[in-house]
Amino acid sequence: MAAPTLQQPSFLLVNLKSDSTTKPLLQRCQDLVKIIDEYPAKELHPILPWLVESVFGSLDGCTAGWNLRLLHARSNEYNVVLEFLNPSGPMMKLVYKLQAEEYKYEIPVNYLPGPVKVCIQQGILPECPLFHNKLQFPLSGLLTLNLALNPFEFFMFHFASCLITPKSFPQGAHVSSSDSAYFVLVDTYLKYFLPSEGSVPPSPFSDSRGSVTAPSPRSSSASFAGYGVHGPSLLKHHIFHQPSVNADPAAQEIWRSETLLQMFVEIWLHHYSLEMYQKLQSPQVKLALLQYRLSMSSMPSQPFAPPGSGTLHTYQEPFSPTEEHVLVVRLLVKHLHAFSNSLKPETLSSPSAHSHAHTSPLEEFKRVVVQRFVQQKLYLFLQHCFSHWPLDASFRAVLETWLSYIQPWRYTGEKTSAQPEQNRTVPDKWEPFVQENLLMYTKLFQVLLNRAVRTDLVNAKNALMIFRVAKVFSQPNLGEMIQKGEQLFLEPEHVLQHRQPRGYLTPGQGGSFLSSRQRAATDLVFRVKSHVYALEGQDCQYKQMFGCELRGAVMKLIQIIAQARQTAKRISDHSGEAAASSSFLSWFGMGTPDLNSTFCGAEPEESGECLKKTHEFLDRALENLCQIFKLNQGQLAQLISNVGSSQDDGHCKQLPDCIQGENGLILTDLGRKQIISGLRRFDIQYQGDPELQPIRSYENALLVRLFYQISTFLNERFGGHMNALCSRPDLLGRLGRHFLAADPGSSGRSPVPRPPSGGNRRPRLSLRPLASYRTLLLLLLAYAAGAALALGPASCTLLLLVGGLLYGLLVALLGDKLKTH
Repeated sequence: MAAPTLQQPSFLLVNLKSDSTTKPLLQRCQDLVKIIDEYPAKELHPILPWLVESVFGSLDGCTAGWNLRLLHARSNEYNVVLEFLNPSGPMMKLVYKLQAEEYKYEIPVNYLPGPVKVCIQQGILPECPLFHNKLQFPLSGLLTLNLALNPFEFFMFHFASCLITPKSFPQGAHVSSSDSAYFVLVDTYLKYFLPSEGSVPPSPFSDSRGSVTAPSPRSSSASFAGYGVHGPSLLKHHIFHQPSVNADPAAQEIWRSETLLQMFVEIWLHHYSLEMYQKLQSPQVKLALLQYRLSMSSMPSQPFAPPGSGTLHTYQEPFSPTEEHVLVVRLLVKHLHAFSNSLKPETLSSPSAHSHAHTSPLEEFKRVVVQRFVQQKLYLFLQHCFSHWPLDASFRAVLETWLSYIQPWRYTGEKTSAQPEQNRTVPDKWEPFVQENLLMYTKLFQVLLNRAVRTDLVNAKNALMIFRVAKVFSQPNLGEMIQKGEQLFLEPEHVLQHRQPRGYLTPGQGGSFLSSRQRAATDLVFRVKSHVYALEGQDCQYKQMFGCELRGAVMKLIQIIAQARQTAKRISDHSGEAAASSSFLSWFGMGTPDLNSTFCGAEPEESGECLKKTHEFLDRALENLCQIFKLNQGQLAQLISNVGSSQDDGHCKQLPDCIQGENGLILTDLGRKQIISGLRRFDIQYQGDPELQPIRSYENALLVRLFYQISTFLNERFGGHMNALCSRPDLLGRLGRHFLAADPGSSGRSPVPRPPSGGNRRPRLSLRPLASYRTLLLLLLAYAAGAALALGPASCTLLLLVGGLLYGLLVALLGDKLKTH
């Protein structure tokens, strides 16, 4: 990233590098402000590459720079950095100063987005005009190809790359996007260079010609108006035939806005090529990829190379966006909607060529900014995230980015009416947007369904995501717009061809106003078909959102939602009982003392409050899904009753799916899924020595240990006598077995095999019940009652022993009869 001409490092640059290791950031910024103001562009020229790398870090990630993604408002350097990097601050002043002198800075092609890099390395000119007329051809060939960027492009390239470049942050550092300096700077740059009100402030400097060459050359015949279809070019241009740049005076006003947006979109979104995505939709490629991944998973220790794996490796997407990356993309989407929606009404209602001649370039830019720059690459970006993102709550960032894009009416800046949000109708003026973005609604909804049926909907965060999607698609008028768009796409080709000749006749050419209406309908069909075919390919098999196949998938999702509702309710009820039993009342013996019935390892998402939210979210999601797909209450009740009856029949009695192994039961994949989703569980009980159970919360730890030592001593000393007593068949034997016999244990339904010696325990004395707070409290109350009746401690003790003996005799005499009943 050095200047193209080799020269000795200036004395100024050497001093700055030396100060960067000794002076604090505030003082360095103050020195830079003075240098930028006082020195000419010739002296500042070699400083820019070093300064940009010092701020944003190197493109290879070796240096982290100022760690803008870790810098938060509570830091002392936060305001200093924001002021220095402000769009009208010292750093941008340096950029404009060098821009006026037409300096160029080189970027290695290896640091460009994957599809752009592949195109250039294959000798093909990239589609994005941002990279046209900037390639430098060294004598050594294409392997060391560089891109010559002007100072503004060079600065924005590093700023955008800072988000996706892997860096080694300090240990323990937490990246949080919403309040980081980087996130705030992105928002500031978007508002400055893509303003919703007014125009972009002019540069404080101008070059020798009075204007700067636009990075995206356009002629009058190829204006924004004709840029609506993203079809792949039939003729690939070689990189040696780069188009010459003709200065378009109308483009000078917004060249920085275009450059900023193109740089953000290319760096953040363009990591998956359209051609590769369309190849991946082929059933043959999907099958080959599935076989390849299965082979890799079955042989983890050996590299596997199936036939033709050279091409399969190219289908594997190496880029994995982070949650921070997706949140910044959402910020971009929201601002572009607000920027586009600030278009003046007269420009929006008059899309003719005449009106374009009288509108400003910024207004014309607003009219096509979403469709031209963002739609295709964002669609591929979201497709990849939907298919590869982990099945956890972090997917919320991807989901909200998608929902922000498909709801541009949320960012109009208009005051919302008092109408409830769920009943707010989508205005009819957004019908063209829905039709020209049909796949954003239908295809991504289908991909989301495939995720939803594999997600744990008992988790409140996952349930919230399903509710959010159902709520958005249930907005009145939106479903009708999507259905109309699908009808336009499914219009037969012969009808389109029959309409087209008459559609392009004007009344002056012998046509009629009816034919102009037909022309408008034909244009709608053409736009929808062009959108779908451009993104999915000419041979795509389109699945209707309201067709029979997708309706069946929705019914399956409704069953899973109903199942998750019942599971959440059951866990909530059980957690409530466990909480009650572990409360203060358990000291009095009113709760269950069984340790096995508590959820010791329950996660925060499974708390009672979260489970109530889960039930609420899933209930409202069911209502919205029924509204979207016109399901009546009878169908919904039948689905829910089927799920309820199947669970009631066997949930409490059936174990998770297992197979019998040598050492006991072994869980199958189905059994693991049943446990994770909460459908079934093992009735795990303690099977060890009752005296060695963990000390409970209702027991005194000191007394438990003391009584254990006493009972162990007595059992060792009088064990033979106890055994002989319990072996007698008479009344004394039954009395001894009542007081001395150990719990033989339960049948146990745990997958862990029970020790073979579990049922042959010898009779022994256990004093552990005396360590219970309940027993101690009852004894205290008994002695207090005795004192009130003028009985001494010895008399109370004797009465308690006699009472216990009488109770034992009663149980010994009537025990057999009670068991039979």
